[in-house]
Amino acid sequence: MTSDRLRGPVLSLFRMVTGFLFLLHGAASLFGVLGGNRGTGLAVELGVWPSWWAALIQLVCGTLVLAGLATRGSAVLASGSMAYAYFVVHQPRGLLPPDNGGELAALYCWAFLLIAALGPGTWALDTLLGRLRGGGAHGSGTSPEHSTA
Repeated sequence: MTSDRLRGPVLSLFRMVTGFLFLLHGAASLFGVLGGNRGTGLAVELGVWPSWWAALIQLVCGTLVLAGLATRGSAVLASGSMAYAYFVVHQPRGLLPPDNGGELAALYCWAFLLIAALGPGTWALDTLLGRLRGGGAHGSGTSPEHSTA
């Protein structure tokens, strides 16, 4: 079926776009580029909790998810950091995301959870490494479209 054939590439594109946008947030916050931290043009101060650590997670996990390397673990960490951001930073401002400005944190949280659950797709370094290792079922690159079960 055509939809089954497109599953891996579409999942890969979703993963790559999500990772790329996430790493842009981290770069903006860490280095003051692309509008800086929340559009201020300023970088977050080195080592400050939680903003610097959140930006570092965004940059590193976004890069890894974009490349499809250590995808599942990186996506779990990214999802958790966005859940933390939503419940600690946004949710106290209001019950629902439109009221508290947490739409992006909620969307990233769920997007990364989806990536962690479904794997990186066909166009990923995890998938390539799994094939080079003989298709081992132990790596995070194992995805349903490649399983024999």
